[in-house]
This record gives sequence, C-alpha cells and structure tokens, in this order.
Amino acid sequence: MNTSMKYALIPVAAALVALAGCTSSPSGAGYDKAAAEVMKTSFQDRGIAKVDRLVQDEANRLCSAADVAGQPLDEKTAKAIEAAELKTVKMPSDGKFLGDWKEGEKIAQSGRGLTWSDKAGDANGGNCYNCHQISKEEISFGNLGPSLYNYAKLRGATDLNSPAGKAIVEYTWGKLWNSRAYNACSQMPRAGHKGILTEKQIQHVMALLLDPKSPVNQ
Repeated sequence: MNTSMKYALIPVAAALVALAGCTSSPSGAGYDKAAAEVMKTSFQDRGIAKVDRLVQDEANRLCSAADVAGQPLDEKTAKAIEAAELKTVKMPSDGKFLGDWKEGEKIAQSGRGLTWSDKAGDANGGNCYNCHQISKEEISFGNLGPSLYNYAKLRGATDLNSPAGKAIVEYTWGKLWNSRAYNACSQMPRAGHKGILTEKQIQHVMALLLDPKSPVNQ
C-alpha cells in the first residue's frame, strides 16, 4: 500500500472504530461524540487553516441541531440568535458606507482566501458570485442566494440620502457584516464579524451593490 493511500484511510478507520464503540447507545449522544472525535482525528492545522474552525459557536450549534432534526428553529430561539448577532455589527469607523464599486466587483468575483495555501494577511475575496448573480453580464453564478442584479433599484434605494435609502444602506452593511443578525441560520458568510473581509473591503462591496454607476444597478 502506498503512503498516500495509507494516510487517506486513517480517517475512515477512525470513523469505523468510533462508530462501532457507540452502537449500543440508546440515543444519538454516542453518535454525536463519535462524529466529533472523527472530525478531530481527520483534520490538522495546516498553514493559516487551523482546526479551531471546527469549533461551533452557539448560533452554529443550534442551527446545526435544527437542521439535523429536519425542522426549523423555533421562533423564540431564532429571535434570540438574531438579537445577539445584531449586537456584533460594527458600523464603518469613518462614517462612510460606500467605497469604490470597481474594487467591490473585484472582491465579489474573487474566491481566494482562507485556505492553507494562503498567507496570513493576504486579502480575501468575497466569493459572492458563487451564490448570487451580480450583474446581467454574468453567465455563470450560483443560486443559493437571490440575484443581486438591480439591488438598489428593487429596494427603493435609488436616492441613498432619502430615509428609505439610508435604511437600505444600514441594512445592507449589517447583512454583509453579520448575516445572522437578520436571519438566524443564514448560510451567508459573516464577512465582517468573522474577519473574512476588512471594513474597507466591505465598503467597496457596498458600492458595488448600491452605487447607481455600478453594473449591478444598470
């Protein structure tokens, strides 16, 4: 057996041993523990990718449990998560919400960052196209999230200085910073809260979504 195959089989062997040890468990607790152990033995720190990424915060834990159970989170718990996550949203330190939409487009189209081969301090991409249509010129995009084409127009934010425009601006910032402030179990990355994007990068993405000159709003 070659070395690469031998190491590839280690996680499989660990899974079989762990699961075999809990077959007599009358509940799912044994399986949950075994699964956690398999995760710990199957991953290791490599570059900037650390195993602490496997540690779930309370929102992740509750949403994962609901997903496994095949039922939505109860309203009280969902509202509690949203309230807690909303408190993490930090408004722009310089008071400016919009940057350069051209830079925002580059960030939205970039899927780089946060992998073991990336260097600490390198700028991450937003990977937005993987879940959203961004402009009418897009020919390949994901549909996990809604289309972002005509984002400002469809939300009545053509005048960003109007009360409606200001409300959309602040909502959009909050959504990019921590999506779970508005949807408890949102799958959208918490770009600001988790440090995926810098404040300046979020300002640029904001411009992509809201600047009238951006291709998103053409």
